[in-house]
Amino acid sequence: MSSVLKPALTWNRVKSLPIVLGLMSLSLTSPALAQEKVLRTLTVTGRGIEEISTTITQVRLGVEAQGKTANEVQESVARRSNAVVTLLKSRNVEKLETTGINLNPIYSYDNNRQKLDGYSASNLVSFRVPTEKAGTLLDDAVKAGASRIDGVSFVATDDAIATAQKLALRKATQDAQGQADAVFSALNLTRREVVSIQVNGAAAPPPMLADVASFRVAAAQKAPTPVIGGEQRIEGSVTLQISY
Repeated sequence: MSSVLKPALTWNRVKSLPIVLGLMSLSLTSPALAQEKVLRTLTVTGRGIEEISTTITQVRLGVEAQGKTANEVQESVARRSNAVVTLLKSRNVEKLETTGINLNPIYSYDNNRQKLDGYSASNLVSFRVPTEKAGTLLDDAVKAGASRIDGVSFVATDDAIATAQKLALRKATQDAQGQADAVFSALNLTRREVVSIQVNGAAAPPPMLADVASFRVAAAQKAPTPVIGGEQRIEGSVTLQISY
């Protein structure tokens, strides 16, 4: 009798072993699953603004001429452009570059018939100069041969912008944390830790544009053209996800 019952008992024990192991596995993993389910977070976005002075003037000016032949016009523009560029180099302007060279025919129409009257040409350059020197330089450029000022804008230095971006992000982070603390306090919740950080960046807006027409009028006056910069705003944004 004992020799017959012993194998059956052994088989039942082996058969029940996977069931026991399965129950142990469930008991080990269920706390982690439960913890995931109860993880609660608050998402807030903070913003920071930093104002900095613009100390650099970015100018786009050029030479234009009209004449009967293309060679005549092109020679006139080249001669005056060389004089303007020579002046700008002598004043040690920054980021001097040619931005446009144009030569176009001029037509008139009489009784629906097209007639070639001549040609127009232009040569445009852009550069940067300290704002306190911009007015005098614009006047001297007109005297040297420049006949058009297409754009004047004001920017801060690269170093000033980089420093302002960091400060704007710091303010944005503090703003986000302050918002979160206000919400937790109002709801009587306990703040735990930051589980996610998203830096949306700190960007500088396009350069401040000045009224070009005022420079054209002022250039003909005896007094130096006044050029006054302003302030540039740097904005930063940071998003925090905080558990509670």
